[in-house]
Amino acid sequence: MTPTAADYVWFEERFPDLAEAYCFTLVHKLPPTDVLARLGGRTEPSRTGVAAIVDAAFDLLDGSDNTRQFIAMTTVRDWTLVIEPVGYLGVTEEKALPASAGTRWVSHFVNINGLDSFLWAEDTTKRLAFEPGVPDRRWGTTPDELLEVMHHGGFRFWDETSDTADHLAAEAAFALAEHLTGVRITPELLHDTTFVCGSAEIT
Repeated sequence: MTPTAADYVWFEERFPDLAEAYCFTLVHKLPPTDVLARLGGRTEPSRTGVAAIVDAAFDLLDGSDNTRQFIAMTTVRDWTLVIEPVGYLGVTEEKALPASAGTRWVSHFVNINGLDSFLWAEDTTKRLAFEPGVPDRRWGTTPDELLEVMHHGGFRFWDETSDTADHLAAEAAFALAEHLTGVRITPELLHDTTFVCGSAEIT
């Protein structure tokens, strides 16, 4: 079954501190150490669970005068999951597109000001990029390939908007990432995982 936004409504409820500002990235058949190297990163101590990586991210930002971004990674089957609390390197095309060489790169981002972004890249090529809150505007080499999946997954397009319905844009982005990767993010994964960690300069 195609994943939908409804499959991810737990995220903001269970992990409100992370849900305020984050970037989730999935990278195919590239281990965490290689992902970190492609982002120009260095190793940091491992952390267990979302609360620990959120705290570490804020501590690093404060300690580096907002010049370094904390990165937490784990392996899920053939994929590396990358979580950046209050980060955005995964959707920064200058970083992400070169880093996607030889692999599939799927990333989505939200910040505390309501800005959001989704990026699907294949081997340095931008296949699809858009703002989940405004899915009508899309860029990339195949901007319309996933339109049916996006409609089913819960993205709200202009001709579908209403004043009463919730727009679960962030949740729909998780669902679209799952469709592209086959990786379902779960509360248990976020709560129980010991993450391989690193940091990279913010550009």
